[in-house]
Amino acid sequence: MHTRILSFISILALGATLVAQQDTANTLDILTVTSAPLGGALDEQAQPVSILEGDKLKLNLANSLGETLAREPGVSSTSYGPGASRPIIRGIDGDRIKILQNGTATLDASAASVDHAVSVRPINVSRIEIVRGPASLLYGTSAVGGVVNVIDNRIPTEPVLAPISGATDLRYGSANGVRAGAISLDGGEGAWAFHLDGFKRNSHNLAIPGEQRSSYLRKAEPLAKGEEEVRDTLPNSALDEQGATVGAAYVTAKGYIGGSYSGSNSNYGTVGEPQVTIGLRQQRFDFAGGINEPFEAIQSIKFKLGVSDYQHIEYEGANPGTKFENEGYDGRIDVVQKKIGRLEGAWGIETQKIDFSALGAEAFLPPTETLIHSVFAFEKLDFKPVSLEIGGRYDRSSVKADSNPVFGPARERKFDTFGLSAGLVWQVNPTYTVALSTAYTERAPNYLELFAKGPHLATLAYEVGDPNLGTEKSTGIDLSFRKNSGRVKGAVTLFYNHFDDFIAQIPNGFVDFEGEPLALQVYRATEAVFYGGEFEATVHLHDVPDALDETGSVSDGKSTKNVALNEAIQTPTYLDLVLRSDYVHAQDESADEPLPRIPPWRIGGGLVFQHGPVSARVDVDHNFKQDRQSVGEFPTDGYTLVSASVSYRFNTGPLTSTVFIKGTNLLNEEARNSTSFLKEVAPLAGRGIEIGWQAAF
Repeated sequence: MHTRILSFISILALGATLVAQQDTANTLDILTVTSAPLGGALDEQAQPVSILEGDKLKLNLANSLGETLAREPGVSSTSYGPGASRPIIRGIDGDRIKILQNGTATLDASAASVDHAVSVRPINVSRIEIVRGPASLLYGTSAVGGVVNVIDNRIPTEPVLAPISGATDLRYGSANGVRAGAISLDGGEGAWAFHLDGFKRNSHNLAIPGEQRSSYLRKAEPLAKGEEEVRDTLPNSALDEQGATVGAAYVTAKGYIGGSYSGSNSNYGTVGEPQVTIGLRQQRFDFAGGINEPFEAIQSIKFKLGVSDYQHIEYEGANPGTKFENEGYDGRIDVVQKKIGRLEGAWGIETQKIDFSALGAEAFLPPTETLIHSVFAFEKLDFKPVSLEIGGRYDRSSVKADSNPVFGPARERKFDTFGLSAGLVWQVNPTYTVALSTAYTERAPNYLELFAKGPHLATLAYEVGDPNLGTEKSTGIDLSFRKNSGRVKGAVTLFYNHFDDFIAQIPNGFVDFEGEPLALQVYRATEAVFYGGEFEATVHLHDVPDALDETGSVSDGKSTKNVALNEAIQTPTYLDLVLRSDYVHAQDESADEPLPRIPPWRIGGGLVFQHGPVSARVDVDHNFKQDRQSVGEFPTDGYTLVSASVSYRFNTGPLTSTVFIKGTNLLNEEARNSTSFLKEVAPLAGRGIEIGWQAAF
């Protein structure tokens, strides 16, 4: 284990050496982080942030949000099959990762019960922001692992530039026969703006390489004589979903106000239960508005409100079984103050209510009501080239459980939690940035951790909560070294999190439920430590437009060729080497053993080429063996995934089109995700080819 840690440190050291080299004029694209309290560019953030948009987002698109983000440094996936997969950040998942839709909670069931699908589907979004590490300032003290903010244009906030514009995305994949399509339209007249979008996706059972059950499970639980192992296909992994959104806003130079309605339906198989499918439905109303400079000292005031009616039914064959309902709202007001001298800041309030119920023979917790009221503030002092940040948040929450003949009398728990954070960003020069952030956070246990008691067949587990759980406390620190320009650009980040009363779901033997052995998963508080790091770098091996000198010539380092400036820009040519790695070590300090379901050390890289309208890339990612398993877990073997893609962009009148083909798991390797409850029975997809067409006007 120590050898592995030392090896990862050597990778980070190599990365630090790479990002410290070569100061040419090649500058990092300026991307604004909307999830930050005051916005700002990537290199201005105290916390590490990743952004997916444009071509990168389009090529990374997968069935679920977790799969779409799984290649990002520090991010992995819960891997419950194509229908349900939630992001994990630095080995932390569930309620500690806040998933937002345009800055408000998704209000589905995935945070408390991670086998359930995230209601946001990535095919119709324009941008995804990932904030790694404690993010308590804006989005709750529970977001100790990080924040994923999924952004679309369902409520326009800017004046329209054309009476109508639109985009479409069509794709087909061979690994599961996926057929997907999405369309969006934006437009307006004068101060009025509108947005329409819709999507549909369906797929067959997933093709897998070899046996469904892992070699460890086959050895531990051999089949009875005459039975054969399931192979080549993952049973009950088909998916059928669709959704649509309509939104409108009135936008002027002084601000905007608008609303939207969205509805989605999804039917997908639960890989852990071959005969069970889930029918998911969500209806959501969103309202948003903003006023620019309403008072002399105020830059802007914005409000957001999301109201959701979510339910899903678990069908056993054609018969409806357990019904899950989640009704609630999330509303917030954000106030940004004008900069006075060196000081600027933001503050606000938020309120959230969630009514959750599980009704049926396999209900594993009573109906509950969660109510949270919050206040938060953030201030920044700019002492160029150093800026200091400090912020805090206070949450008052209550969790009520109804009286129930199975789960006992009515109960209520109340919690007062707060978080404090501080950050320092040192812009050493236009090329280098050093960022340090630290945070103390408190998280109240959620309704599942408090009141669960029963079979959760989708995870093949029997879950038992603890109604006496107290507040979870954590202290974290992040240190990042970033290089923002030059032939080599990138970042190295180190992190450390210490938890008191960390609420973990710990394996504790097996329970016989109606003749089926289920893993007993008990929620208990323990002392825990998470530490590790992330590295990412882009090495510009060849880049014609960025090598233009002041005369409009292009230099290849050996000779100078007189090329017209506009011609070079119209036909860009570049070749990049992309490198990435991440590692997390998670330990149950009280039991002196590893925490369960932790991602392994990963390293990867790729070559990215573009010449004019043609783009191509090849990626290789290796996951090392995860042999730091908790009691009741099997090791997870290492694997290497190879992928490649080619795309071509062309214009037809007002239409700009891109056609692409990409291959995934080209070596057809058996790959299992150590972070998944179902890794022994749900391998990742085998070799697959996806083709698609995207267009915009």
